[in-house]
Amino acid sequence: MKRVLTDQQKITDTQMDATAEAALEQGEARLTLESFALTANNVTYAASGFAIGYWKFFPTDIPGQGLVPVWGVARVTDSRADALAVGTRLYGFYPMAESLIITPEVSSRGNVTDVAPHRIDLPAVYNSYVPVGDTTPEQDHIRSVLQPLLATSYLLSDWLEDNQRFGAKQIIVGSASSKTGLGLCKYLAENTARDFQIIGLTSARNRAFVQGLGACDTVLTYDNIEQLPSRDAVYVDMSGNADVKVALHAHLGSHLKHSAAVGISHWDAFNPAVELEGVKPEFFFAPAQIAKRRKEWGAGEIDRRITDAFMRLADEASDWLSVKVHKGLDAAPAVYRDLANGTSNPSEGHVIRL
Repeated sequence: MKRVLTDQQKITDTQMDATAEAALEQGEARLTLESFALTANNVTYAASGFAIGYWKFFPTDIPGQGLVPVWGVARVTDSRADALAVGTRLYGFYPMAESLIITPEVSSRGNVTDVAPHRIDLPAVYNSYVPVGDTTPEQDHIRSVLQPLLATSYLLSDWLEDNQRFGAKQIIVGSASSKTGLGLCKYLAENTARDFQIIGLTSARNRAFVQGLGACDTVLTYDNIEQLPSRDAVYVDMSGNADVKVALHAHLGSHLKHSAAVGISHWDAFNPAVELEGVKPEFFFAPAQIAKRRKEWGAGEIDRRITDAFMRLADEASDWLSVKVHKGLDAAPAVYRDLANGTSNPSEGHVIRL
């Protein structure tokens, strides 16, 4: 089995590796990947691999080398699990590799959960695999590129509404050119009766792209933070750029009612020890909002709303997203490095097809 190993201390360093496929134990199934997406989300998984535990999902036998998680579609090619038949196609959370062995538990609705011992205590949303039937490659690609990111976008908008936006009159979205950032802007903009402004922060290189999406009331570059109005605000940070966060906290002062840390796309400028004025940033963990809503609304409702929200934006994705398909696992390291180095085009989505 071929796989892409990533240096857990220097996450831009990768190497191709091959290891013998393990024999299946009773109750296990082998899933062979057909395709997976690579986005800035995967860079965040690597950058926060120890802090949040993403390295734990797919452990390797090589110290210091990890498998970055990806979202994609795989087919069951071998099974010693009575409830999971060979040929079943599953969308979900995979390693950047050719295959994965899981210990499947299948619900009455057909959803699959990996109950392997090392995953039991990890967030349930990442252990769930959804049967997708005979979808087209194009459907698989859009799902893998957008669904994980737009799910986070929707959960952020739901969380903001759940907290009455902390009383803010402006929601400031850092790295608004990221797919999670632009998704949040679009979901916030669906509220046509809103009494708050949506402000996108991005680089000068990506400002025109964000403006063209039409979801933000104002788009500012990172070096124009002083133009932010002095009124109550929430900052939703997708980038983790410490310099930007320092400047924004200093400029808004007591007007900043909440500062949410979501992603670390600017992982090379991330500094958790930096001193900030005003409120202390709090990490937003999407699985926690899912768990809260499942408890409040009952099983399945939050999943239905996430799916509906994804479909709304996926239907218009061709207006702003170009999916680039790369052939073979060997293509993955170069695509991943471009994302980690911040040189990728925000209007593109990348898929590795094996």
